Amino acid sequence: MRAADAGLMVCHECHQLNRHQPEHVRQHCTRCGARVHMRRPNSIVRTWALLLSAALLYLPANLLPIMTVRMLGDGTPDTIMSGVVTLARHGMYPIAAVVFVASILVPTFKLIGIAMLLISVQRHHPMSAHQRLLVFRFIEWIGRWSMLDIFVIAILVAIVNFGSLASVEAGTGAVAFASVVVLTMLAAITFDPRLIWDNTESGNKHD
Repeated sequence: MRAADAGLMVCHECHQLNRHQPEHVRQHCTRCGARVHMRRPNSIVRTWALLLSAALLYLPANLLPIMTVRMLGDGTPDTIMSGVVTLARHGMYPIAAVVFVASILVPTFKLIGIAMLLISVQRHHPMSAHQRLLVFRFIEWIGRWSMLDIFVIAILVAIVNFGSLASVEAGTGAVAFASVVVLTMLAAITFDPRLIWDNTESGNKHD
């Protein structure tokens, strides 16, 4: 049995359970006064909007140069993938693997995972509540590694600045990549996880 079936709403600010009062158009938490809802308003629409925006920026994030390393005034702009290849050619396989996972696989998994959740919830796809929960937790877990590439670039730009000898410059791809990361993070936050248990027989059995 879900809390919604019992007429209970949880406050996202203080986690207080509140009794649903249909006669009130707007209902506030009895403890902290924050707005409470059975489900976040327009959660699916907002999550789709953020996800599609991230998907559109995903192409320039991977096709445009993310940074340029100059040695003695000479340097070639590198995209994420070309940077991974360069690191591998120089024998730095562990670093290349970390960059590939954090910059290619993690954003891809987040885009696909959030899309799977939205389609499953919106179209009543036959996924169990447990499967949806695993996907949601996986998205939350990999989200912490999303900004690794941007942090590395920021550190290199700040530290490696020796004038004409050596320097690192961030490219336009870095802006697009950072935008993808932020948008997917917001999409994961905007998605209401309580929708996971809605419209699923297996989800109701788990409650």
